Amino acid sequence: MGYPKIVVKPPGPKAREIVERDHAIISPSFGRAYPLVIKSGRGCIITDVDGNEYIDLNAGLAVCNVGHSHPRVVQAVKDQVDRFLHYSYTDFYYENYVDLGETLQELIPGDFEKKFFYGNSGAESVEAAIKLSRWHSRRQGILAYIGAFHGRTLGAVSLTASKPAQRRYFAPLVPGVEHIFYPYCYRCPFNLEYPDCGFRCVTYIDDYLFKKFVPPEEVAMIFVEPIQGEGGYVVPPDGYYKALRELCDEHGILIAADEVQSGFGRTGKWFASEHFDLVPDIICMAKGIAAGLPLGVTASRADLMDWTPGSHASTFGGNPVSASAAIEVIKIIKEERLLENAEKVGGHLMKRLREMQDSHPMIGDVRGRGLMVGVELVKDRDSKEPAKEETEEVMMRCFEKGAALVNCGVSVIRWMPPLLITEELIDSALEIFDGVLGEVEKKL
Repeated sequence: MGYPKIVVKPPGPKAREIVERDHAIISPSFGRAYPLVIKSGRGCIITDVDGNEYIDLNAGLAVCNVGHSHPRVVQAVKDQVDRFLHYSYTDFYYENYVDLGETLQELIPGDFEKKFFYGNSGAESVEAAIKLSRWHSRRQGILAYIGAFHGRTLGAVSLTASKPAQRRYFAPLVPGVEHIFYPYCYRCPFNLEYPDCGFRCVTYIDDYLFKKFVPPEEVAMIFVEPIQGEGGYVVPPDGYYKALRELCDEHGILIAADEVQSGFGRTGKWFASEHFDLVPDIICMAKGIAAGLPLGVTASRADLMDWTPGSHASTFGGNPVSASAAIEVIKIIKEERLLENAEKVGGHLMKRLREMQDSHPMIGDVRGRGLMVGVELVKDRDSKEPAKEETEEVMMRCFEKGAALVNCGVSVIRWMPPLLITEELIDSALEIFDGVLGEVEKKL
């Protein structure tokens, strides 16, 4: 059977009824992309309550990296459920959370011993990193990036700087956080060109922050997304992290990498940091680690994790069911060669999108690594004026035709399908995307 398969224009009657019920009882704080109401998922195909079958190009927001309902993950979960569901690892012991740490030890960049803290989400892993960096360094300052998204808890949202709606009316936030420019070469805030820029986005930190108002000896860490996610799937230029590391080492500042969205094979490597030879002191993980079960992990150099009993804990973190799923996810990625598939199919996707750029003036930039690919849409290539409303329309029209894509940044369509997706499914989705772009461009 060819995919997608749309039997009734989305949202169908059953979906509309559930959406209405949702609006009556569920918090309005969620920013839903479109009225997709899931009934089931298998591999890279999701089915809604009206029987429409979609090509999933967002993997449940970069969570279902090994696809939906992978039989090996389902079996691992069932086996653990039969043994026991929960017993707080912060108060007692069980074996599989240790097994998971020993497995991650070998995957995470850095030829040194690591230690691990388990929570339930990406935001919790970020919270742990904030507290750990302050505990170990006895410094209070943190640097984060404009465009960053690190979560919505009070500590995490203090680092987040992606959209005003995520911070509005929640001040005062955690003090001691300053935001700096991300190396967004397509929209360089300094109006310079790489590589002649001399990494001004690094040198200005020293020139303007550290020499004017941020004492570097009081900065505990800088929090980076190796590839910026919600801010627009922005890929830094080669050499950026080398320059940043030199600056941090000069002042004794830790580097923490938020790999919540970019980790676990998303970019064709276990972690996006590896593309840039970046060895973080702390790494935050979640999303793709456990195929949809709640799990967040904060890993650090073993010598950093020197906090004492009671300083940080999580009753449900490291849940044995989630840990079992994560161990199986890692095995699947290895044994089914999903890193290689992400690199191969991602390369095919990038090539096709760049070819498409020749015939679609709305495509301003195509960027990414592996199956973490962003297409920035603009109203005019010379002015680079973002096509914000048009991007929303492209996303919605693709959904209606069976390609489940979502946006990010100001006007970026992101491609983040399950890592086992085929070139055939990508081509089917690209055919839809191509046609939709043509429809929307006629209105410009």
